[in-house]
Amino acid sequence: MTSQFELTVVSAERKIFEGTVTSVRVSGIDGELGVYAGHTPLLTAIKPGMAKFTLADGKEEFIYVSGGFLEVQPTTVTVLADTAIRGEDLDEQRILEAKRKAEERLSKADSEDYLTAKLAQEIAKLRVYELTKTKLANKR
Repeated sequence: MTSQFELTVVSAERKIFEGTVTSVRVSGIDGELGVYAGHTPLLTAIKPGMAKFTLADGKEEFIYVSGGFLEVQPTTVTVLADTAIRGEDLDEQRILEAKRKAEERLSKADSEDYLTAKLAQEIAKLRVYELTKTKLANKR
């Protein structure tokens, strides 16, 4: 049995990644979900957060996804995201400013659901950015 499979990550705008990987980890609606070669076929919604995958050469990649779906087939996995951004394409200052604004509005808001979700998205983006930054620093 092979230990690798094909992964495709697409957003509403474009294809973000396509290649051979050994694992994928995403935040499913019922918790963290890890997928390896030979995983049972599955279709599930995913929450805003990080999609982390390990390439065939052992390197890890990080992508922020704003939610969407994960489809697992016998030899392929597809992440269909509303928005997907590679870690290296995230802007730390924009994330921190958006996070600050969401926290400020949340402290003044009557309805917290939307703002709580917005804050969670910015925190997830920041985590992807930080992991990517650490990975790139370790390459040097």
